[in-house]
Amino acid sequence: MANYRRGRINDEMQKEVALILREVKDPRVCDAFISVTAAEVTPDLKYAKIYYSAMRGDPKEVRQGLKSSAGFIRRQVAQRLNLRATPELTFVEDTSIAYGARIQSLLSSIEITPEEEEDDNA
Repeated sequence: MANYRRGRINDEMQKEVALILREVKDPRVCDAFISVTAAEVTPDLKYAKIYYSAMRGDPKEVRQGLKSSAGFIRRQVAQRLNLRATPELTFVEDTSIAYGARIQSLLSSIEITPEEEEDDNA
């Protein structure tokens, strides 16, 4: 039962942080087009890792912008989610989208000649 509750908290945390990031006025954050890919809250609900990917901007600058606006984001999460204790937020860059795009480009660059197709069918 506890894992089910934590899963719901993770989902709500992800949704709310994604909405709150639209309100952040730091140019390092608002200009980077950040999407929240996942949220992972510890079992004691004291800490939360927020996984994000940024489409634009320098990754170091985006990380610094998120780190500096973590207090604002945490305060907004506390107001929007009804939790006994609001978790301390840690932002982690999620590179799985870039990794998937790289794999896709590698797969699309492979060329199969008609001779290879005939050998595979035999």
